[in-house]
Amino acid sequence: KIYFCVTLAQREKRQYQDGYTREWTKMSLNSFGHIYKVTTWGESHGPSLGATIDGCPPGIEINQSQLQSWLDKRKPGQNKYTTQRNEPDSVEILSGVFEGVSTGTPIQLLIKNTDQRSKDYSEIAQTFRPGHADITYWQKYGIRDYRGGGRSSARETAARVAAGGIARLALNHFAPNIEIYGYMTQMGDQKIDRSQIDLNQINNNPFWCPDVKAAEKWKGYLENIRKSRDSVGAIIEIIAKNAPPGLGAPIYGKIDTDLAAAMMSINAVKGVEIGEGMNAASLLGSQNADEIFMDGNNKPRYSSNHSGGILGGISTGQDIVVRFAVKPTSSILSPKKTITQNGEETEIITKGRHDPCVGIRAVPVGEAMMACVLLDHYLLHRGQIGENRGHIG
Repeated sequence: KIYFCVTLAQREKRQYQDGYTREWTKMSLNSFGHIYKVTTWGESHGPSLGATIDGCPPGIEINQSQLQSWLDKRKPGQNKYTTQRNEPDSVEILSGVFEGVSTGTPIQLLIKNTDQRSKDYSEIAQTFRPGHADITYWQKYGIRDYRGGGRSSARETAARVAAGGIARLALNHFAPNIEIYGYMTQMGDQKIDRSQIDLNQINNNPFWCPDVKAAEKWKGYLENIRKSRDSVGAIIEIIAKNAPPGLGAPIYGKIDTDLAAAMMSINAVKGVEIGEGMNAASLLGSQNADEIFMDGNNKPRYSSNHSGGILGGISTGQDIVVRFAVKPTSSILSPKKTITQNGEETEIITKGRHDPCVGIRAVPVGEAMMACVLLDHYLLHRGQIGENRGHIG
């Protein structure tokens, strides 16, 4: 027998060092996902930005034009209701794809910035913009890229949409029936009429709105907001239809946990709901429970979908419904009180090209994050379970 004697001081020192090492390895805070892992990089006014994807399975057909179509949906300067920064957002695939098919190795995606106007931000190099991350970045790091917010800019989301495009192509390979839709349900205090939702109308107006009448009203509403040198927020709803049951795991592996984190990580998002969301608190248990029946195909059928397609952190096979609120754009032409890095009180008007409602371009970003989380959990499920083990009927 061999005995090891370690003093208390030595053990505490070793535990501290081990803990420090473990915490240090967690510091890759620009990545998300478990198996389908995405790392985004780049700044708003840098030469380029992009994403590195690790964990995409081999053999996925990567359709370059389809990938570009999702980026085109998010890109700025498409109409008068979004920022007039003119970026083509052309995505280049630098690695991980050979002869149009994924190889299973890391996929590197590059998007070049072509229309930066960094001079627009020279006056705020020492001044914090209210409502922006300027002050928190400075307090945390002691350095910040003031050109459009640098890393905190919504420009970063272009890389997410590119990564989400790869995820959608992979989902099409593994679960071709899944359909992902995103649309605006509210702009400012203007809401859609849910009885008039028509998903075929989403791409027929500049607001990704499924209600034709609401979209027409929003044009004048947002134009008045823009002319008054102000901005407005929005609520976005993302739906995944035909998602298989069984995605997600109890407690710490819940798919709704990852969906909530994914949506909350989007720039300017201040609230996330799944299914009935906050409104569930005002319902009775008899109202909120989705009753279960058997359909004609010997499969479960639910009377409603208050759960948003997720129970106990695991998908039910119903539509997965996620909703998030986007705050009003903080960069507006109206003067606001603020302070400088030296602690001097001053007043600021944010110049540059900004969205009067940044929620409009958040729609394709929400779709992309839904795709990334669904693929990640599909791969996790496949690795642990394979096919669903519990059968009904």
